Amino acid sequence: MTPRPLLLVGGGGLAREVLAAVRLLPGEWKPVGALDDDPARHGADLDGLPVLGGSEVVHEMPDAAVLVCIASARRPLGRMNVVRRLALPEDRYATVVHPAASVPEGAALGPGTVLLAGTVVTTPLRLGAHVVAMPHVLVTHDDEVGDGVTFAGRAALGGAVRVGESAYLGQGSCVREGVTIGAGAVVGMGSVVLTDVPAGEVWVGNPARRLREGNGS
Repeated sequence: MTPRPLLLVGGGGLAREVLAAVRLLPGEWKPVGALDDDPARHGADLDGLPVLGGSEVVHEMPDAAVLVCIASARRPLGRMNVVRRLALPEDRYATVVHPAASVPEGAALGPGTVLLAGTVVTTPLRLGAHVVAMPHVLVTHDDEVGDGVTFAGRAALGGAVRVGESAYLGQGSCVREGVTIGAGAVVGMGSVVLTDVPAGEVWVGNPARRLREGNGS
């Protein structure tokens, strides 16, 4: 099988981590460039991958698959905002699973989703489009994960948790079974979530409590 050319949208740390993962899958993907909307980054080197220009370059290279590698607790809606602005068909997006991730037969991963090393999905379920799971994330039985969700490293869900679109779960956070995390909500690093988190709010602590409303952009 000829590997498909791949563009990474974003020139930061997540793009570097995704690049490291796709280089372990040479039969599937051939990274050809990174894209960044900061003109100061154009022409830079991203771990040996050239930054070719802004995100609009995806339209100039129609044969290349795309991954949007943007994640920020300060802007949890950022990745999906870029996806909507690019307005690409679903078949333009790659789906990448690190060889050291564990995904059972029958699980369905949406387009643009990335699971990095050590991520474990314990039972067949569906993850939304453009989900990012950083290393050692745990997703368990009957969980529902919406589009654009970000799991920082070692975030863990109990069973039957619902995570709304573009929510951000911080490093080492844990969510009790049956809890709902609302769309665009942010759960701080190390937080232990025992009750539902409303959409757009920032919760932190053990047990997690409301800190403030988020800006979401």
